[in-house]
Amino acid sequence: MTRRVLTGIQPTGTPHLGNLLGAIRPALALAESGLEAMYFIADYHALTTIHDRERLARHTREVAATWLAFGLDPERVLFYRQSDIPEIFELAWVLACHASKSWLDRAHAHKAAVAAGAEEIGLGLFLYPLLMAADILAFDTDLVPVGRDQVQHIEIARDIAQRFNHEHGPDLLKPPNALVDDGCSANVPGIDGRKMSKSYGNTLPLFAPAKQLRKLVGQIVTDSSPPEAPKDPDTSLVHQIYRAVASPDEARALADRLRAGIGWGDAKQTLFERLDAELAAPRERYAHLMTDPVALDALLAAGAAKARPMARAVLDRVRRAIGID
Repeated sequence: MTRRVLTGIQPTGTPHLGNLLGAIRPALALAESGLEAMYFIADYHALTTIHDRERLARHTREVAATWLAFGLDPERVLFYRQSDIPEIFELAWVLACHASKSWLDRAHAHKAAVAAGAEEIGLGLFLYPLLMAADILAFDTDLVPVGRDQVQHIEIARDIAQRFNHEHGPDLLKPPNALVDDGCSANVPGIDGRKMSKSYGNTLPLFAPAKQLRKLVGQIVTDSSPPEAPKDPDTSLVHQIYRAVASPDEARALADRLRAGIGWGDAKQTLFERLDAELAAPRERYAHLMTDPVALDALLAAGAAKARPMARAVLDRVRRAIGID
């Protein structure tokens, strides 16, 4: 039987190069590996940080257009919006009645908020792992791609499923497994050397116009070495970003040029040209998709129409087990 893999995507801001290399490409590759791939936009999860209606709607469409621009094929995979599957939220309540508060107390985001001295922690943040468990368990998911810091959430989903099965009968909920990618692409450095992140304001946006992209590449931090001085590619931010997008042969060629001595301006121009070549076609597709928000909404609704019967089957199984049918 084909294993099912589920990828959740938070609509929390303008996508950047780190998202492409650390999340989008690896997740899309799963659809080519013989797995049954499902992708959803986690708009209800985003409510923990976004309370503006227009902003949430815009970010949701931006995510949809981004993944479509980079090759997601809704004819081959399931692509839907979380809020279009009401079965998930009914299941979340059932799971809440079978989960331990102590499991959620130990969740990383909650612990970090407590450690930071937050006077008031939103209930949505506290229950985040519970809704994530419902997202996963509603579809009999086998595998969930996550970073190492998210493995704990998959373990919570497993614990809840196993407790429910122990109380109500075997095989009612399928305990999922985490699929962890330890590849270096997940930690693409930003233009200031820290991990590329919207929260740091150090990103290379995927769909910035070429002129803006060139300017941002020009802001990548370098040392004051003169052009003719040999440079170490292993410590160069320019080369670290370049090798994340270039072929091994291209990366070696730029490394050789740096060791021989070229100016940082030349190295940044090489990086810009490689990035622009990589992003030009997706940039055009994205711009076209964003001109028709109605079509994007309809595409996501069509995906939900395919996904809902799957979630309904799981929820019906759960309802019968607890005596609500």
